[in-house]
Amino acid sequence: MNVAKLHVEGLQAGYGDVQVLWDISLEVNPGELVCLIGSNGAGKSTFLRCISGVVPATAGKVSIDGRDMTNAPAAQLVSAGVAHVPEGRRLFSAMSVRDNLLMGAYLRSDHVEIAADLERVYAMFPILGERRRQDAGTLSGGEQQMCAIGRGLMARPSLLLIDELSLGLAPRAVEMLIERLREINSSGVAILLVEQDVMDALDLAERGYVIANGRVTMSGASDILANDPMVREAFLGLA
Repeated sequence: MNVAKLHVEGLQAGYGDVQVLWDISLEVNPGELVCLIGSNGAGKSTFLRCISGVVPATAGKVSIDGRDMTNAPAAQLVSAGVAHVPEGRRLFSAMSVRDNLLMGAYLRSDHVEIAADLERVYAMFPILGERRRQDAGTLSGGEQQMCAIGRGLMARPSLLLIDELSLGLAPRAVEMLIERLREINSSGVAILLVEQDVMDALDLAERGYVIANGRVTMSGASDILANDPMVREAFLGLA
């Protein structure tokens, strides 16, 4: 029997006395690309932060490759193959592009392979190679998102969590990033994509989950969700 790359069951979490997530269950299989869609404030980012050890779960279970990783330290999750590309990129703005990328490999000691992976990131995003000595804070929004994804790849993840890929970016930059995600996924990396652009997310992913008010309200194959009247009305204003 195949073991899920990510298995979440009955997850609850929040901030202080405010509960944000309510009994969320979700699964991503090895090599799969899954999206989590929902309106602003639905709990999508909190969900990813809970998986990656930033926000503690108050109930439920998070498993990576069948191993219970609920509330594991972030470094332990990285070692287990999880990399998180956060909303807003969260780069070290005063550090160079190269140094930001190398931060993604901070738990690794295989220096020859790190150098090879750095060159692979530059090949995937040539503008980062050209600007490797430039402060990351001076990059455009699209270039910063490339750097954030590249930093995640430097951890050699088997599961990549991406929060709001397209936020604030020009359509051309989004198209290029979507193509890069397809390449990353085709190399065997499972991806869980959180995205407000519902149609782009469903077009990219194999399966999707819809979250509203901290609860999963629908799930299924992306093409079925994209044509569901409730999804179309809620996110596209179409009946």
